[in-house]
Amino acid sequence: MQSFSDAKRVVHAASKPDETLELSQPARRKRTAGVGEGANSPDFITALARGLDVLRCFRHGVTALGNLDLARLTGLPKPTISRITYTLTELGYLRYHPDTGKYSPGYGVLALGFGLLAGLEVRELAKASMTELARETGGAVALGAFDGDAMTYVEAIHGSSALYLRLPVGYRASLDSAMGRAYLASLPESACQEVVARLGQVAPPVAAIERARAELQEFGCCFALGEWQSGINAVAVPFTSITGEGVFVMSCGGPLSLLPEPDLRTRVGPALRAAIAGLAGASA
Repeated sequence: MQSFSDAKRVVHAASKPDETLELSQPARRKRTAGVGEGANSPDFITALARGLDVLRCFRHGVTALGNLDLARLTGLPKPTISRITYTLTELGYLRYHPDTGKYSPGYGVLALGFGLLAGLEVRELAKASMTELARETGGAVALGAFDGDAMTYVEAIHGSSALYLRLPVGYRASLDSAMGRAYLASLPESACQEVVARLGQVAPPVAAIERARAELQEFGCCFALGEWQSGINAVAVPFTSITGEGVFVMSCGGPLSLLPEPDLRTRVGPALRAAIAGLAGASA
């Protein structure tokens, strides 16, 4: 599809018939998705990565952070943090609050997130089955994707007003949640070990991952029974999207009183597997 900038060049060139029209130049070299040297690559821009690390500090429930807070969370020197927050504020990705000396996310971050969500086909395809599952179970149904060290919700539907844990789109669930364990269990063992090694102490226990892998093989889903949040039960299923957008995980959870373990295993788990049946292009 022709981009807006390409279209502008077409119009400009059409007004100059003596010039040769060139919409684009081929890339000098191709990169294989997911293959590279990471931060050791000469193409890796450290300053950009640090700026994104600062933005990642503003998670669900965090309203504002100061430079000292950000330095502690990222491990970066305070002078570096000061330059990053100044730049992000000038660009509209952070807002500065003079009364507290702290920062909160700016509207530029919202624009980036909306661009992703608006173009995510699997999210649109999943809404109907998620809504039906939430209605049938009364639970909170979420669709998430791996985001470096957590699972980020790209859609969330709540089936009951009785749910006291109502997590929104954009929430980042730990990898020790049912959703996180299901994602890790879906990975080849070498890839899973790489993620766990990189995360270090914040990674789920190896025993929990092994149990999730066994559950996925036996039941087609993974369970978290009061382990991620006290009194909260959840079940999750990973799948590779039929849209070609990668691996996602759908989960359904709620308080123990709403989703007791027997019900989660015999009714909710099978219903969740049925909900992703039309979304999965291949086994995750």
